[in-house]
Amino acid sequence: MEKVTILGFGSLLSEKSARTTFPGLESFRLGRVHNYKRVFAQPASIFFRRGIANKDTLEMSSLSAEYCPGSSFICSVFEVSNTNGEFMAIQSAEENGTEGEFTPSLAFREREEEFDIILVPFKELNDSSSLSNVTDSMANLNPEKGLLCARSTDERYISRWGQKRYDEYYGKYGIETIWNWSETSGLRPCATYLRHCVLASKSMGKECYNSFLDETYLVDRQTTIRKYLVDHPEVMETLPPPDLRERYGG
Repeated sequence: MEKVTILGFGSLLSEKSARTTFPGLESFRLGRVHNYKRVFAQPASIFFRRGIANKDTLEMSSLSAEYCPGSSFICSVFEVSNTNGEFMAIQSAEENGTEGEFTPSLAFREREEEFDIILVPFKELNDSSSLSNVTDSMANLNPEKGLLCARSTDERYISRWGQKRYDEYYGKYGIETIWNWSETSGLRPCATYLRHCVLASKSMGKECYNSFLDETYLVDRQTTIRKYLVDHPEVMETLPPPDLRERYGG
């Protein structure tokens, strides 16, 4: 593959943010991923290291995508060069609707350290079959495929990075698990990150913005971000620290 397609649903909804990892990306646009749900389900170590997590209020979660038949959301779509063979399939599998995990570029793997990066079908947003009420059979009709950051496990994180890194990146902050937060845990989005994602989705147009508000959920898998922001309007007033305002500015 000379080029690889990447699908973004959080920070990567921002082209500016995407270019911090992929400066040579091409054709930044929108698509829709079917049969996956976008959920604030896991704490991200980078939020602690950057000083924007709040463990006391549990406002420390990032976004992931998890297999959920019938769900969908709008994502960003872009291509990056693979002329050096940085992206290589390492296994073939059909579990949870995926087609195997990939070895991504080092920059991508470091940025998305806690995820399984998998290849999934998507549809271009300007394709009529990308509408949210499309049937599953239509959604799977000759779809394109892109790399998506999907839910993983603590065990796979440790296997990939080692126990020492797990302890350094999570344990030292009092975080005992990355992926085992229950639906009743009360885990909440990191406010600075959520504000960034909302602004990024808004900059991509009304459809993307509404998708983020209505097709993104808290850890309970029921409460939408639109509802959460009504209950917590202070989130959109939570400015990032001065040294992070460019990165988390939408």
